[in-house]
Amino acid sequence: MTPVRVASPARPAGLPLILVAASFGFTIVQLDVTIVNVALDAIGREFGAPTASLQWVVDAYTLLLAALLLSAGALGDRFGPRRAFLTGLLLFAVSSAACGLARDALQLVLARAIQGAAAALLVPPSLALIAHAAAGDDRARAWAVGWWTAAGGVSIAAGPVIGGLLIGALGWRWVFLVNLPLCLLGAALTLAFVPEVPPREKRPLDLPGQALGFVALACLVGAVIEGGHRGWGDLLVASALVAGMAAAAAFLWVEIRSPHPAVPLAVFRSRMVWSAVVIGVGVNFTYYGVIFVLGLFLQRSAGYDVVQAGLAFLPLTATFIVSNLLSGRVAHRFGPARTMAGGVLVAAIGYALTSRLSPSTPYGLMIPGFLLIPAGMGTAVPAMTSALLANVDRHVSGAASGVLNACRQAAGAAGVAVMGALATGGPDRIAAGLRTSGLIAATVLLGAAWVAWRSDRAPRPTVG
Repeated sequence: MTPVRVASPARPAGLPLILVAASFGFTIVQLDVTIVNVALDAIGREFGAPTASLQWVVDAYTLLLAALLLSAGALGDRFGPRRAFLTGLLLFAVSSAACGLARDALQLVLARAIQGAAAALLVPPSLALIAHAAAGDDRARAWAVGWWTAAGGVSIAAGPVIGGLLIGALGWRWVFLVNLPLCLLGAALTLAFVPEVPPREKRPLDLPGQALGFVALACLVGAVIEGGHRGWGDLLVASALVAGMAAAAAFLWVEIRSPHPAVPLAVFRSRMVWSAVVIGVGVNFTYYGVIFVLGLFLQRSAGYDVVQAGLAFLPLTATFIVSNLLSGRVAHRFGPARTMAGGVLVAAIGYALTSRLSPSTPYGLMIPGFLLIPAGMGTAVPAMTSALLANVDRHVSGAASGVLNACRQAAGAAGVAVMGALATGGPDRIAAGLRTSGLIAATVLLGAAWVAWRSDRAPRPTVG
């Protein structure tokens, strides 16, 4: 039989330049997830903020990002991803300036919330732009998603390194002000190279579902953060838990009955889509939570200064680059399910090694865990994203990617809340919290690997 020639993954016209512009938005979003971690100690000292307030500095961003992603994908599908993307870049620049000029912890938390809302307008449209530019070419889409994920993976890993260098040279406010030239460059690239994609339909937004989803996330994550600080018997904490669970139940009730749901439940008919979401939730819950605690551990328990703490994260960066770019080849050979399962298993081993760290551990013994975590995540995440896009109609790719990334960011906020609560207190408590967090992360990813492995046994219908 004559072998079938496969089109070059870069063949669709304009895809490389569109990929560069779209990746810029995702890079900025991911950078601000972790760049703030090495600034937390300096922020806490300047504002006299306790650990709970520092958790809110991180989670105000991820909460708004998670909640508004539910509608951001639909907005991109409705008004066009290019327009939504440019709007997100503008709002992100303005809110970043507000973060850099904040005069107390409350102002910073509020500005971070607006920054998270802006970030929500960047992620689904950037993926939708790539999906449209790939024009149905599965290999080209996988190639582009690999580079898109690599850009985000490198930025999320490099965030602490860049943050440490900026804080050491210019002060903590520059971890936010650095976004201004980045947003300007991203907007220029988008205007120059990205064509407008006609909106598919003018469907109404699911405002009741959006509101209920936000209330559920805010109450549940807020209860976990404050529970670690106030105690679980506190009336406010208990009330937030009850309100969060009630809002979550109401959200599901509304989504099942809505003709235009914020979460298109039809995408979950595919087991591969469901598995991709489980992998995304597991990866973000573990990584965001452990990195939050690790940043405090390095500075407050191990005695690193801010530049040393930032540089300590450096092994994460190169591993992310390599694993992200190899993920497409691995998935092409072994399939997305096995690639996702194998990737999170490698990351689980890295977290298990991290759980053995103590304040006296030499840095050389930290490196194996720091290498394995991004090696596994960087292999699993591109396969996860490509699997989702391959199993939904490309005209609803914005909404589908919004669901995936909303679940991921909500899990990240929960990870910071849960693991941050374990590390509230002095240096010894932080060190113990890191050990427990590493074990939790390894266990969660073992479960995610089992789900991904089983998804390979089911048919993979295209959902639209």
